[in-house]
Amino acid sequence: MKQLPALALAIPITAGPALAHGGAHLHPHGAETWLPALLVALTLGGAAVLTYVRARK
Repeated sequence: MKQLPALALAIPITAGPALAHGGAHLHPHGAETWLPALLVALTLGGAAVLTYVRARK
């Protein structure tokens, strides 16, 4: 399976619970500053690892 269709399917599956709730949240107050930075760092880190793994082949 190619990566893009797998990732495109993963997005609605993981975003579904966040869109379905009535506003209750599990992250602490003040997370609006560090949570987006953490998500960007995880995304860039995952992309870097994927690039590294593909380059080794």
